[in-house]
Amino acid sequence: MPQRILPALVMITGFALMGCGEPPREAEHRDADTGRWYTVDQVMQGGPVYAEHCAACHGARAEGAEEWFRRLPDGRWRPPPLNGTAHTWHHPLWQLRQHIREGSDPQHGNMPAFEDVLTPSEIDAVIAWFQSHWPNEIYQAWLVYDANTPEP
Repeated sequence: MPQRILPALVMITGFALMGCGEPPREAEHRDADTGRWYTVDQVMQGGPVYAEHCAACHGARAEGAEEWFRRLPDGRWRPPPLNGTAHTWHHPLWQLRQHIREGSDPQHGNMPAFEDVLTPSEIDAVIAWFQSHWPNEIYQAWLVYDANTPEP
């Protein structure tokens, strides 16, 4: 094999394997229709909860605050999109749950804690609702990230 082809094959194989992480920890709970960790019922339950508690900051369609990528004058971040167009998919499920329960670090954002407001099943329903807006390629990349980012 010529010397130029071998490195290319190694690189292509590496890229292909990047998408082959372990299955997500909750894979056994995948919805038969969607293949996602949540059910259609959870998405339907999450819509009204999201509308009541999240939409004022993150937008009615999870599009985030205007200029969400720019810091506020006090140095904190504006609410980001949750629809798959920003960095939310870089957080595993346990961290998304934690962030909703505990709110943001006050030095970085203004998100309040919802631990005393939402039940764990409502938090999961909200996550299901906004993840239902993620394109499949973003969701698939998140699955790998989630599977390879264990809870500390």
